[in-house]
Amino acid sequence: MNDSKVEELLAAATDGVAFDGLRVARDDRDAGLAFETPEDRHVGLTEAEFRAVARDHAAYVDNWHHWERVVEGHGGYRRAFLRWLEPDDAVPARYDALADGVTRTWGQLAVTVRRADGERRYELRHVDDRESERADLDERTDPREARELAKYDAEGEYRPLKTAPTLRTGWALVDLSGDDCVRAVDWFYPATVANWHREREGDLDVTHWRETADRQTGIYADVDDLSGDALDRASRACCADSQCLKRREWDEASDADVDAPRGDGEFPCREACSLFVAAAREFAATDEESTRELTLTSGEHEQLSALVDAAAEGRVEGVRPGDVSDPANRYRARYLRETRFANEES
Repeated sequence: MNDSKVEELLAAATDGVAFDGLRVARDDRDAGLAFETPEDRHVGLTEAEFRAVARDHAAYVDNWHHWERVVEGHGGYRRAFLRWLEPDDAVPARYDALADGVTRTWGQLAVTVRRADGERRYELRHVDDRESERADLDERTDPREARELAKYDAEGEYRPLKTAPTLRTGWALVDLSGDDCVRAVDWFYPATVANWHREREGDLDVTHWRETADRQTGIYADVDDLSGDALDRASRACCADSQCLKRREWDEASDADVDAPRGDGEFPCREACSLFVAAAREFAATDEESTRELTLTSGEHEQLSALVDAAAEGRVEGVRPGDVSDPANRYRARYLRETRFANEES
């Protein structure tokens, strides 16, 4: 036990301490000091006796010092997130767990907090690397590295939507302080911690689609044409868990729900993102086009349906040229194009 933490607790006894089961006070009538935990109670202590008792309850003293002197920030999202990462157990059980490390999931991040050498340290890695040895991962210690790690997917393609489930694997941000942990999470998933906290506090301000659409200008001014069933389809296409890790909280309007799954993400989506707005412009333009009848055989219909599914799920590049049994095979797709589309007027 660091003696300076005991001395700070002793000084705080004058005003009294009540935190996570620890109660400390100094009697105004000079009847001594009190030190109480759920498991133990000591009253009428001299300062020397108080110090000895505090050392015997090191976990409670350290826990108080960490949250009230190191983290501070009562009511803020940073403190709330760091508290959420730890088990909601009594202090002794929590400290036993922290010695081994406690991991929680945030999007595609596995966030681990571990207490060693008298302080908490944090580690971030991809959930798919949760069981990997550190030596097998690319270790980083600067939280700013999160910006680069989040920029491109495993194929080197730019990730325009940071909450898409396309975060690459193979890295670990290690030995982070609490502040650095929250900064890194914010760089991976911007504003998610703050919005998660605001939702928990009942302060999340949701902007529904009609309001978002009404404020668009220029080439996006027509996105307000997307409503009703079309908006439902757009939400199913763009906001499903397979496409975005946020949990949609906005609807068409406060009195008009969007009939599409909201998602199961830990953090909320408070309004349609810029990528959704851009997609909505294309969807609205497509819906306005005149319809054309296309006659397909049952086999062609099955193939076209499978081809659309493959493209929608990002599986087209994984289809081998030699696997002509796959409806998304390039040669079968080219044949369908020659059969049904080659002679159509543009």
